[in-house]
Amino acid sequence: MAVTVLVLEHNPVARSFLCKVVRESFSDALDILEAGDVNHARRLLAAPGQLAPQLVLIDLELPEGDGPALLSEPATRAATRIVTTLFADDEHLYPALLAGAQGYLLKEDRFEVLVEALQRIARGQPPLSPAIARRLVTHFRDLPNPQAALSTREAEVLAHLSKGFTHKEIASLMGLKLGAVNEQILAIYRKMGAR
Repeated sequence: MAVTVLVLEHNPVARSFLCKVVRESFSDALDILEAGDVNHARRLLAAPGQLAPQLVLIDLELPEGDGPALLSEPATRAATRIVTTLFADDEHLYPALLAGAQGYLLKEDRFEVLVEALQRIARGQPPLSPAIARRLVTHFRDLPNPQAALSTREAEVLAHLSKGFTHKEIASLMGLKLGAVNEQILAIYRKMGAR
């Protein structure tokens, strides 16, 4: 059975690029649904016989501004929801993660970096780009509430991520199993209040 993927991106060139990234990332048969706006995405998802997507890529900079609303709708709730954007700032990152995004891809990243990120997602590894990890390091460092602070191990994992190390490389550097690195990343997400 084919993996259903929804790519919601208003720019046709960027949408085509993201579809190419998806096709390169998965060896399974794919059913890629392409939408340029939220209403079109909703119509595609509600079509008779349409299977719910397992992966959703949502553009945060849609002209109508309601891309993040799709993150928590029933039609996408069971999917892995990844937001795509050109901005790696707090004003974009935190609301998206708090709204239910499980990952965050920067459209300015190289093709190979995006493919690797989606492959990690397919393997169940929590996605976190180096740019986003650097933002989180600052976020947690500046917290006034010590209970919300990262553990020493979580901080070390985040520091390695911010330097661009892969999950496998971090596991090797820290003498951990890959699953333990993933658990540390999930703990960081939980401390942010992200779902």
